[in-house]
Amino acid sequence: MATDLLHATERGLYCAAGDFYIDPWMAVDRALITHAHGDHARWGSRSYTCVRECERVLRTRLGADQDISSLDWNESISLNGVKVSFHPAGHILGSAQIRVEFRGEVWVVSGDYKTDPDLTCTAFTPIRCHVFVTESTFGLPIYRWTPQSETFREIAAWWRSNREAGKASVIFAYALGKAQRLLAGLADVAEGPFYTHGAVERLNRDYRDTGIELPPTTYAGSMPRNHDWGGSLIVAPPSAAGSLWLRRFGSPSTAFASGWMRVRGARRRRSVDRGFVLSDHVDWPSLMSAIDATGAERVLVTHGYRDPVVRALRERGLSADSLASRWEGETEEDVIAASEVVAE
Repeated sequence: MATDLLHATERGLYCAAGDFYIDPWMAVDRALITHAHGDHARWGSRSYTCVRECERVLRTRLGADQDISSLDWNESISLNGVKVSFHPAGHILGSAQIRVEFRGEVWVVSGDYKTDPDLTCTAFTPIRCHVFVTESTFGLPIYRWTPQSETFREIAAWWRSNREAGKASVIFAYALGKAQRLLAGLADVAEGPFYTHGAVERLNRDYRDTGIELPPTTYAGSMPRNHDWGGSLIVAPPSAAGSLWLRRFGSPSTAFASGWMRVRGARRRRSVDRGFVLSDHVDWPSLMSAIDATGAERVLVTHGYRDPVVRALRERGLSADSLASRWEGETEEDVIAASEVVAE
């Protein structure tokens, strides 16, 4: 079997037979995009292809005038004889694994993914393949997630305590994906009204326009300066922490929702009152089981804790190697197209 159907280049992961890149980190002629987070969807390429569920948020990220085409889930196209299709990754709205088939050889590029379903995106589906290119953002055995229902109950209890004290609750979460998952997960346990930062509210519109049900939210910047924020929950991107924007809420209680909150000291480094463990990536057990489900003969491990994952897979008898990339996983990824930002 050939080993170079896809290979790393200075511009990104490239398929020479099909003449396309997957999530390139530099401008190219044809880019296939797994999802709309900024480390996977870069500006400047001549054309982009994504799954239809991703198209609205990708246009918000890259600009409405970009050349973006989309496919339905499992729909295939041929690019110079290479068969390409998109399959659910369960990471955020429109996140896809990309299946690439040529002369009987099948590769699957995972993008970012999680196997626990949530209310805001199509659930992960394992795809059988010969070679699986997997992320490893949380690729250490210490990363094991508690059930998300427990996390939402913990957040609701924190919110309730703040409401009873007359305080606003500000929770920081990545503007695309995590923020909407929080809102949907808290809808049935709401302790007061939901307000949002402009970057979050703009993307909420895209989710709703794509058919995702979210509770009512109000753009915080539309409220008068003397508004009483007591009892409210405000969802904002991490970049808003410590900003002048935050002062309008008086002395709120603050929290951060991320898989990194599993590590001791992460909350203190973020200078927040509470940390809630909620990740849109697989934890260690789910990473191992997802790899097993592909039946892959070879696994290439990208961004994150690549070396520990490679070692663990080799110990289990799999052929595994590290694949360098500029994909960053769960980071402070909040930027959206400048023309689409709701002014703060």
